[in-house]
Parts: sequence; structure tokens; C-alpha cells
Amino acid sequence: MQYWARRLEQEIDGVMRIFGGVQQLRGIYNENRNLFEVKENVPRKLVEKVAGDIESLLAKKVRALKRLANAAEKFQKAHHWQDNIREEDIEYYDSKADTEYDDPDGEEIEREKSNSLKLEFTDDANFKTKVNYSYAAVQIPTDIYKGCECPSSPALLCPRRDTTPWFPSCLTLLTTCLPPAATPWRAPNKIDLYDVRRRPCPPASLSSARSGSVSGLTLKLMKTSVYEMLDTLSDDDYVNVASFNEKAKPVSCFKHLVQANIRNKKVFKEDVQGMVAKGTTDYKAGFEYAFDQLQNSNITRANCNKMIMMFTDGGEDRVQDVFEKYNWPNKTVRVFTFSVGQHNYDVTPLQWMACANKGEVPHSTCPHLPCPGAGKGPWDTLLCFVQGLGLVVTGTLPVFNLTEDRPKMNQLILGVMGIDVALNDIKRLTPRYNLGANGYVFAIDLNGYVLLHPNLQPQIINFREPVTLDFLDAELEDENKEEVGRPGGSFWGTGWLPPRSQYIDEVFRTYTWAPIKSTNYSLGLVLPPYSTYYIQANLSDQILQVKYFEYLLPNSFESEGHVFIAPSKYCKDLDLSDNNTEFLENFIALAGVGFLGAPAEWVPGQGDNFLLHNLILDTGITQQLVERVWKDQDLNTYSLLAVFAATDGGITRVFPNKAADDWEEEPEPFNASFYRRSLDNKGYIFKPPYRDAGYRGLDLENNTIGILVSTAVELSIGGKTLKPAVVGVKLDLEAWAEKFKVLASNRTDRDQLGARRVRPPRLLWLWHSVAGDSMEARETSCIMKQTQYYFSTVNATYNAIIDCGNCSRLFHAQRLANTNLLFVVADKPLCSQCESVKLLQAEVRAPPRDPNQCELVDRPRYRKGPHICFDYNATVWSHGRTRGVRSLGVPPWGDTSHGGP
Repeated sequence: MQYWARRLEQEIDGVMRIFGGVQQLRGIYNENRNLFEVKENVPRKLVEKVAGDIESLLAKKVRALKRLANAAEKFQKAHHWQDNIREEDIEYYDSKADTEYDDPDGEEIEREKSNSLKLEFTDDANFKTKVNYSYAAVQIPTDIYKGCECPSSPALLCPRRDTTPWFPSCLTLLTTCLPPAATPWRAPNKIDLYDVRRRPCPPASLSSARSGSVSGLTLKLMKTSVYEMLDTLSDDDYVNVASFNEKAKPVSCFKHLVQANIRNKKVFKEDVQGMVAKGTTDYKAGFEYAFDQLQNSNITRANCNKMIMMFTDGGEDRVQDVFEKYNWPNKTVRVFTFSVGQHNYDVTPLQWMACANKGEVPHSTCPHLPCPGAGKGPWDTLLCFVQGLGLVVTGTLPVFNLTEDRPKMNQLILGVMGIDVALNDIKRLTPRYNLGANGYVFAIDLNGYVLLHPNLQPQIINFREPVTLDFLDAELEDENKEEVGRPGGSFWGTGWLPPRSQYIDEVFRTYTWAPIKSTNYSLGLVLPPYSTYYIQANLSDQILQVKYFEYLLPNSFESEGHVFIAPSKYCKDLDLSDNNTEFLENFIALAGVGFLGAPAEWVPGQGDNFLLHNLILDTGITQQLVERVWKDQDLNTYSLLAVFAATDGGITRVFPNKAADDWEEEPEPFNASFYRRSLDNKGYIFKPPYRDAGYRGLDLENNTIGILVSTAVELSIGGKTLKPAVVGVKLDLEAWAEKFKVLASNRTDRDQLGARRVRPPRLLWLWHSVAGDSMEARETSCIMKQTQYYFSTVNATYNAIIDCGNCSRLFHAQRLANTNLLFVVADKPLCSQCESVKLLQAEVRAPPRDPNQCELVDRPRYRKGPHICFDYNATVWSHGRTRGVRSLGVPPWGDTSHGGP
């Protein structure tokens, strides 16, 4: 077997030496040394510069946000209350006035009469919809009566037309200046339950659910209340949920406070829905359990704003002895009691418990919680979709009531002023092409959620829930990566799964990171060793520019091979297109004016000379490879379908021209799997067709299957090592399968060499968050599971038995040197009753919850989190009020961490 393997290795190496042209391309780069410079990436300088640029951008937005918040407070302060005001007396644009709702029974629904203003809308290029710049829009939740006493909407000034200021008030108005609300509201094909109070923008409290002598609708409302309240929690919160009658017990497998992240909240929600009502209620058991949870937590965070929330349909016990034991006289834990459902009992005990412990007792079926604190900076890493802007990051500041005639109420939080910043605006500040195909910039918050990362690719546009991706889920989890976010940098080996790839590689990377000042973010740079240096073209010879540019023209493809160019924004006026032929035509039409019609250097529409000149340089260099190597060879003799070269400059040249018809790789080399893997691995990388869920095997008789074989071109210039290109061939699988049979047809004594004991291949499961469709009434995110196979490099061979009774088979596996191939020889099947399993890599939807979630919370991932707490202010006035938390004194720039069951 080892003899056969060596024969195959030699055959592959021979073909690549003849057709790959690695040595020849290396020589071409050296000959054209005067046409480019070798530049260096200095990680620390890059990180500091980009962090500073992002800080400046966000600081500008914060200044605008402060002006908006101050303006809202001034408008509220100047507002005079009117006792007899009617809905028709208020002029505003109701964004839901013209909303169409689909009735589930197909019956026509009578539309509610509305006094909403009739506005004219004009198309906006940024938001890709119709907007009105003269009026703000108001969204009122479905369950709120429009004639209720609501504060007038504050006037808003829009700082830019690509930014969306918005203001959700404590009475559930959502006022925005630009889309999505300055357009008619887009209603779902179901009941519109959108309510800004349930959004996680203001951090909310933590809960201890109560289940006892409740049943029917009340129990359902209680579950819904807890469910919705969990949605208001952020990752800075720690929570547990318990039910109690005579005794208290957690509703889930969590025995202590756990981080209120997405995975843990999913567990809570599922288990809360499974609660049943039985027995009678003992408040003492519930509160003692809750206080014990708070006292025995070992959370190394700010330990701030401890709260207990009890949901009940009523009771008479005040459990004063419990409060005296655990909470008085300092009252460090706030108690909130929620009266759920319709009933006739006396709510005085519930009011007393809340008022005696600095809490409140609303009568509500859906809890809408006030804001108990604010972050160090206003920025939240909850990425949401805004039409036209894509993903946005939201900055928020609380808006306070400054009415002078009610001095003791001057800290009532009216709502939260917010402003959205498009993630694309932040991405523009980060380097891309000089980092190479596998270098990238990322940003994370204190809880490890990514703001920027190449694997942050949500699949559903306009998904209503925030998009969150943990850094350790965005990459293969590694203990070293838990250090990311702390000041410094490091170099280590790690597993790497490139975006849009189905293969794991063991690679070495330099991680460098630094904080983005005045925010909760850290910025990181990941750089492979071969991307320390990069090429920058220096095409000062205008005649040479024109000559190389002509090799991009389609009339040269028949003799020089087809050229795909990376669909980049080479200039502002260039229209991007998914069709590379169309994009090339657009590029030639625009660039040809400069290169072929004018002697001056081309900079139309503020072009990017770095991208443009590198593209033109690589066009000429790959054309020389065609002339020196490919044109003189007969591909059919070696059963090759095509030869190709791809470069950092964005050129992919495929020869002959007709082979481009079957070329299915990404036109952007940085996004092509074969390109990225070739850079990270020595030798030859084989890339077969992707096997999806509908794979039925290769039909070699009716189809020609092409296998890509590629390798990187490594240059050493003045002691500086870099990899500017990848070359390869496309094999005819059917012909090469026959060739393998011929190579293995002769048996020798060496065929009998025994297999050595080795470690079996590792099976890796990659869990990553993506947005998925749901058949449920509400949109949800889901976890997709993909099988990954990684063959360890510790040993080159191993053998095993496929057990199937009397039909068991022995197989041997040998890794082919200098490739990513595994050569497998197996016994011939003795019978047909043994089932075979296809090794597929198609993503499948994982179970709703990780089966190991209960064990994982005992070994939580490192999370820095906030460490400063503003949980007390002497001006807080809660004595004698059942809604005292509304006067909670909270500085707008404090850092908040919550804890409580």
C-alpha cells in the first residue's frame, strides 16, 4: 500500500511541476521586481490606527446622540400638560395607519379609523425605500389604546441621511426620524406584537418566576410574562428562574445564577413553557430560595443591581421575617411583584413587599421594565437589520424628565434615545486587501460577541431579532482565544475554518488586539506569517499600463485564457455585479477611457490606485505565465481539463478559454476555498466538488468531474517572505481514476508492509449561529450543525475493521505526502446486507438546545464584562410609592451588571 501511495505522490508531483509553473511564476515576479514594492504590515500600528479611527467615528455619533437626548429633555421640560386633549387634536404620522394585516381565517378585517397625517414619500438611495424628511413617525404597539395619555413626541433633528435616530418612551411610543419608521409600518402576516418596551436596548432586570395555585389563562399569561421578560435581559445580566409552591426549585437544570446569553435563555424559555400548576403557594419558600441564590453566587462582575421578580395571581402573606433576615435594613436587593391575570383579591400585600424593598408592583400581563442602569459607553453589540443599511450597531442614552414643578420626580426615565450606525461604515475603516486572503480584523464586546468578523454572515435579511455571534463560535474554540480582549497579542497554532469552506486546517496566526477607547469594544487583527509583507504595484510606465490592460479585453481570451477579476470597488462610479462577465464589461467601459484614451494616470471617480494597479500588474504577470508555460503543453496528454492562476491582486486566469464555461469558483480569490487553503498548507491541495444533502454519487459515465489541485507560490525578496499567487490544474476525475488503477496494478513484496498503530482521525462538530426560518409564530434563530473531518498529522497510516458480523471488512488508510489526500484500500464487500453511510458535510439543524448546556454553565467561558456599578443614588425617592423605581437615580454613563433569580 505504501508503494502505491508513493507512486501516486510521484505522478501528482510530476504533473504539477510541468503544468503548475510555480518556478516559472517565481522567476517572472523576480524579473519584474522594478514594477512593485514590498510593503510591511505592522500589526500593532494597524490595530492602534484602526481602533483610533473607529473611536473617532463613534465619538462623532455620540456627540449627535447627546444633542438629541438633550433636545428631547428640553422639549419635555417645556411641555405643558393638557387635561382635555383628544387624539384628533394631535398631528402626527402613524406609521401603522396604512398597514395591511392578513386575517388567518381569510375574512376581511375592518380597518381602524386613523387621523394620521397623509405624507408624501420620496425614494432614498441609502435606505432603498420611500421616506419623508419633514416628519418623524410614531409606532404605537397593537395592545395600546391610541387615545391614552401619552407624552408628545419630541422633535428630532437628523444629523445625516444614513443614520436613524429613534426614541422609545416609557409609554411605548417609538418615534424615529428616518426609516424604518418614517415609512409605512411593515406588518408581519400575523398579529403585530412589536413593542419597543420589550426590546433589549435598555438593560432590564432579572426574574424569579412563581408557580402555584394558578391555572388556565392566568398560568399561560404568567409563562408569557416570564418569557417576554427574559427577552429584555442582556449578556451583562445573570439570572435564574424558579417555581415554587410549598417548596422552591429551579425550572431548569441550572442550580445557580447563569449568564443571560442566548443559549441559556433558550433553556429557560423551553422549561418555563413546561411548568404546571400544583399545590398551594408559600411565598417564604420562594423568597428564601431567591435570596440564597443571590448570596451564594460567585460572579466576578460588578455585582450590581440585585433584583428579585415574583409573578403571582395573588396571596396574603407579606413574609416580613424573610426580608428582615436577608435584606433589611440596607435593602441591597430590589423586589418587584407582578400581579398577573384578572382577580378580585387584595393586592395590598404585594404592594407592601415591593415598596418595602425599593421595588414596584405593576398589574400587567406583559412586563415592560424600566432601565436600572446604563453602560460605560452608549454602544451595544446587538446587531440589527435596518433597511438599506444592512447590519447596524445601536447607541443609546436615557432621556430623563426634567420638569421643574415636580422636583422629586426629576429622575423619571422617559425613554431611551437611540441612533444606528451602519456596520458597513465601520468596515470601511478597516484594512482588507493588504492583509491577504486569510488576514482579517475583528471586534468584540465585553461579553465576547463580535461586532466585526468574517464569519458574521446572517442568512436572513430584515431578521427582527438582534444578530449575536460569540467569538468562540465564530472560530473553532481554543483556550488561547479566551485571552483575546485582554491587552496585548500572541502567536499560536489553532484550527481554522475559512468562511464558505467545508475544511478545517491547522494554522499559525498572530493575534493582536487593543481596546477601542470610550467604548466596550476591543479590536483585533489576525495575521498569518506569510501576510507580514505584501506587494504594492508601481506602474509609472504608462505604455506598460496600456499593454497590461489590453490583456483584460475579451478579444485576448482565446489565446491568453479567460480572465475573472475580483468584483471590488475600484472606483466610486463602478457598478458592482454578481455576473463577472458583466462586471468586467463595466470595468473596461469605465477604465478604458483612462488607459486607452488619455495619457494621464487613471483616477476617475476617486479610484483606488492600490487595487487598480495591483490588478493590472497581475494581469500582465499571469499573461507571461501563459506564454512561457501553458501554451507549449498538451493538456489532454495528462488528462487535464484546465490550468489556472489566481493572485492577491484579484486576477484569476483560466486556460484554455473554453474551460471558463465550467469554472465555478469565486471570482474574488480571497473568497475562494482553494486559494485560502493553498496559502495555509504546504504542497498540493485537492478540492473535489461539494457534496450536499442531495448527493447521489459521481456519475462518471455521463458527466466530466473536475478536481482542482493547487499550490501557493512563495517568494523570498530581500529576506522577506510572501505568497502573492496560487497556481493549479483541474484534473479529469474519470481519467485519473483509471490512472490510479494502473499505478496500483503491480503488486510487490512491499505491498505486505503492516500498518502501524496510530491515533484515529478526530471528528469535530462545529456549532455556529445563523438566522434560520421558523414555522413558529415568531421568528427565531437556530443552530446549524456541520460535520468536519480533520486527519491528525501525528501519524501517516492507520487501519481498522468495519464491523458487520460475518461481512466485516478491513481497510487501510495512508496519507499521501505533500497533499491533503488520504489513500484508502479496503477489502472487497463479501455481502450486501451491511449498510453504508455517506460522509456528507451539509448543514443540518441541530436540536433546539445543546445537550451539554447544563454542564457547560459550570465551566463558563471567560467574559470580561463590566466592573463598575452605579446602583445607588441619594436622590432616589421611593418611600410611599408603588412605582418607586421610576425615580431610580442612574447616571447616563455608568456601567451596569445585574444579578438575581
